[in-house]
Amino acid sequence: MAPQVIDHRGGVWSIAVPIPDNPLGHTLVHLLETDRGPVLIDTGWDDPASWDTLTAGITACGFAPADVHGVVLTHHHPDHHGLSAKVRETSGAWVAMHAADTAVVRRTRAAEPGQWLDYLVAKLTAAGAPNAHMEPLRAARARRRERQLPGPRPALPDRDIAPGELLALPGRRVRAIWTPGHTPGHVCLHLEEAHPANPSPTPTGFGRLFSGDHLLPSITPHIGLYEDPDDVPSDLLDRGDPLGDYLDSLERVARLAPAEVLPAHQHAFPDAAGRVRELIAHHEERLADLRALLREPLTAWQLATAMQWNRPWERIPPGSRNIAVSEAEAHLRHLIKRGHAEPVPGSDPVHYVAV
Repeated sequence: MAPQVIDHRGGVWSIAVPIPDNPLGHTLVHLLETDRGPVLIDTGWDDPASWDTLTAGITACGFAPADVHGVVLTHHHPDHHGLSAKVRETSGAWVAMHAADTAVVRRTRAAEPGQWLDYLVAKLTAAGAPNAHMEPLRAARARRRERQLPGPRPALPDRDIAPGELLALPGRRVRAIWTPGHTPGHVCLHLEEAHPANPSPTPTGFGRLFSGDHLLPSITPHIGLYEDPDDVPSDLLDRGDPLGDYLDSLERVARLAPAEVLPAHQHAFPDAAGRVRELIAHHEERLADLRALLREPLTAWQLATAMQWNRPWERIPPGSRNIAVSEAEAHLRHLIKRGHAEPVPGSDPVHYVAV
């Protein structure tokens, strides 16, 4: 089957690279033509079928996989970063990522067998997860320790992306915009060039934005906790605020006013500022709903089960429930930072209540 490739004009293409067994379906890997050869923005999931689709898509754009000059990663998640090692092995391309996400990759590569399961078990226990949910995780942790099974070893980037940096892409003007929230080192990339369909700046904006997962046309990206399990402050107010980071990042992107957004999922769309307003309103509504739920003390697990998701809680699989609890905790953290909620002293597991 021919790969799904879209020519966005002006030396920009997108290649739909499949994500196995995932409702998102695919990652849109963007190919940007430069004077030194094509540069990929993200790479897709590490899977043989995904690799075949990516290489066929590069060929359909008029290049060979060996021609790839570099890879710019919007963030470290495997549907974006997964094939970067394969691309580098094939072409010798450099791989660039923001230092905060590179640190996550380093921790993942260095993790001892079972370390991340230890952390997950501890987090979910503190969140008040029931034994029925915890028992399979404890069993998986024991199996990994017993067999000394290593964790994943994603490719280590060899270049950093600095916030505000004009990337060294010969013949192109691409500026890195640091947009933490979905991950600590997520970046969007502003193509500061006239849009072929909109060649001069107008009230509708200028240039195009490769938005990764930060800004999607109808999906709200996951905002969870991103912490180093070896370095978590005991005081909640001293910990990070991923949702606050995300809301601030949205405002930053809205001020750019690009003429078009090229996201990593779904499809290209105009009016970044309008989508930003929708996402901010969504999170403010969710925060208000959670504050109402917290009229009575609840654990993070109880709060997650009471939140509105895209399907009923009983139909959410265990792995996705872990992600949902992380998102509930990110919203709790933001409420605490605003002074709208607090932990109940002496509660174990910790309960939270609105103030």
